[in-house]
This record gives sequence, C-alpha cells and structure tokens, in this order.
Amino acid sequence: VLESAIANAEHNDGADIDELKVTRIYVEKGPMLKRFAARAKGRGVRILKHSCHIHLTVGDGRK
Repeated sequence: VLESAIANAEHNDGADIDELKVTRIYVEKGPMLKRFAARAKGRGVRILKHSCHIHLTVGDGRK
C-alpha cells in the first residue's frame, strides 16, 4: 500500500519521493464474507472471513 501511494504521488503530482512522509494512516473494518464448511453427519459450520480498508495519505509537507 505504501509503495503504491508513493508511486501515485510521484506520477500524478510530480512529488519528490525522498521528501514524502506518511501524513495520515488508519484502518477501518471492511465487509465480512460468510461461508459454510461441511462437517460430519450433515452438519455445517460458519466460516467468517474478515477484511479491512487501509487508508494511507502521503505528503511532502507543502500545502
């Protein structure tokens, strides 16, 4: 994620990659995938696959 943010800042804004710093980073809860797995005697168990959204902002200190 960090490498992608640096590449985007360099390509889109022409930023100097040596001056970039992480200005903001946070993680939010994402959607949960609900699945069932087969078990013995015709039973099933629920499998919850958690995910998250990672938000990362980089900047060089200029406004």
